[in-house]
Amino acid sequence: MEIRRLGPVFGAEVGGVDLRSPVSEDVLQELRQALVEHEVLMVRRQDLSGNDLMALGRSFGDLWANPFSPSADEHPELIVFDNHDENPPALTDVWHADETYRTEPPSITMLHSLIAPPLGGGTMFASMTAAYESLSDRMKALISGLTARHDFGRFDGLFPDTPDSRSKLHEIELLYPHPAHPVVRVHPVTGKRVIYVNRHFTERIIELPDDEGDAILRFLLSRTDIPEVQLRVDWEVGTLVIWDNRSVQHYALHDYFPQRRRMQRVTISGDRPIGDAPSPGKLMQRIVVRDAPEQPEAAAVPRRPLQRPFERVYS
Repeated sequence: MEIRRLGPVFGAEVGGVDLRSPVSEDVLQELRQALVEHEVLMVRRQDLSGNDLMALGRSFGDLWANPFSPSADEHPELIVFDNHDENPPALTDVWHADETYRTEPPSITMLHSLIAPPLGGGTMFASMTAAYESLSDRMKALISGLTARHDFGRFDGLFPDTPDSRSKLHEIELLYPHPAHPVVRVHPVTGKRVIYVNRHFTERIIELPDDEGDAILRFLLSRTDIPEVQLRVDWEVGTLVIWDNRSVQHYALHDYFPQRRRMQRVTISGDRPIGDAPSPGKLMQRIVVRDAPEQPEAAAVPRRPLQRPFERVYS
């Protein structure tokens, strides 16, 4: 197996492997290790059937069915996206981690290209590990221990205003009752801290008043826009991408429409996100400011030159 870095911050291309079933345990172990190290893995020229992709996914854990995505008729765990001039893409052109409306969101996502447009149709990724590391120490302290409410986001719009659709949506809401996840998640394997809010599913920060929480949430959501934390994958037929859904967000570009793009996907079960500190609770304590005793005049501190966050973290 050959592993070549795709970007200076995260991402790697894997070569020298055939991931059609069966795959040896040695290869699987190398893939698992490379995934937690690089967060996104791209493997080209993989002639995988739906059964092959599901078998590969099961070697990483249990497969989950998505209640909102189009699935293969005989296999609800196998999601098939087939977009063309009569079936426009929808609801994926927004930064998100998969299915954070679940109490235990998926740990890993695998996406495989069956038909790729000649131009466009790429997928953007953002490392939320790198995004967290770029924050100032003061901001890290501010968001430590906070939790946020997650919802279905724009998926509500997939259900028409009919009795049957409203009943189906109500059933799904009972299965996924709007969990609270930590704003800063600790990765269960690496122990690294991750910004764990996304534009699609995160609704609000629980412990703060709406005006304060909305301002902080908007700032954290904007971290995906920093080019230094981004990676773009352009698809070819047979390309397989595996990403760590616990630490990476993605954005599917719709710039290929009305060309055809057909993909198959599986997601692997995960665990409940653990935060970096105990929650401060819903009640905010009042800070009492007392007169401070006079202090001797401090010696002048020389100004340090301004340093870009990613120069500090990755140089």
